[in-house]
Amino acid sequence: MQKIDKPYRVGLWPVPGYAMMSCASVIEPLRAANLLAGKTVYDITIFAPEEGAASSGGAVLPGTHRPGDMPDLNLMLVIAGGDPFAFDDSASLRWLRGMAEKVPVLGGVSGGPVLLAQAGLLVGRQCTVHWEHAEAFSKQFPDVVIKRRLFFMERDRVTCGGGTAPMDLMHAMIARHYGKAFARQVSDWFLHTDIRAASAPQKGRFTDQLGHAPQAVFEAVAVMEDHIGDPVSLSQLGLITGTSPRHLNRLFDQVFQTPVMAFYRKMRLKVGKSLLQKTDLSVADIADATGFFSASHFSQQFVLAFGMRPAVMRENKEQRLVVDIDKSV
Repeated sequence: MQKIDKPYRVGLWPVPGYAMMSCASVIEPLRAANLLAGKTVYDITIFAPEEGAASSGGAVLPGTHRPGDMPDLNLMLVIAGGDPFAFDDSASLRWLRGMAEKVPVLGGVSGGPVLLAQAGLLVGRQCTVHWEHAEAFSKQFPDVVIKRRLFFMERDRVTCGGGTAPMDLMHAMIARHYGKAFARQVSDWFLHTDIRAASAPQKGRFTDQLGHAPQAVFEAVAVMEDHIGDPVSLSQLGLITGTSPRHLNRLFDQVFQTPVMAFYRKMRLKVGKSLLQKTDLSVADIADATGFFSASHFSQQFVLAFGMRPAVMRENKEQRLVVDIDKSV
């Protein structure tokens, strides 16, 4: 436990379009810590424009400071949602670089690590990011190592997957500052009784849905989930699961009514479909991120799986976006 004689100063930059759940999961444990301690042990600074920072759900969070201000802080967290890869504000990225020189610990929540990487603040580092951004992140920032976990602390950087994961991060931080007993009081205040370790997975694996499938099927699917961009072969899956490729195919036919590699290919194509819908990565980059040897091969398999070319699906997405914007004007 650290000895802290004055309030620990936490700055939050909720980038417009952020998820309120991610933001609240940071703020509320700190607020409760102040309440239970009977004094301000965490001083919270919110960076927002004059009109406030609007979340993806329309809630508006007022700011105590404006983006670009540089108050004294112990920790600053960038909270971003939506499509963080579309963020394009060089002035804000320069501000982040300045804050990195001033603030002892800088971090990102949900899509926040994407902005840190865009600012060049994660080069040669390890980090985590919300699972839906992981494949695109790995492709766009190959010099950053993605850790598929709830949160990750490395020296002067801390990253967190978003959603309710910041509650576990805040529990770890409060325990380090004021002891495990006090951190447990804060978590109990929110009925947050099942504290997860930093290394816990961000989402339930597909294997959780398999019921009473043979163990070899569980093991093979788990390997597939961990190797989307660098597919393993059928023979490698057989070695890992301790079964022959022929027997593994029989097991997959029984459970999924499809051969092993067809199942694996569809899994990778679904990830590719998500990247098409949620990022601006080129088809070639998405093909590479999902383990296909060329854009044409990816496109061919995509048509067979989903009945349309990747470019058409992206065009449909952009048309829906225009309609949504028109409706909101």
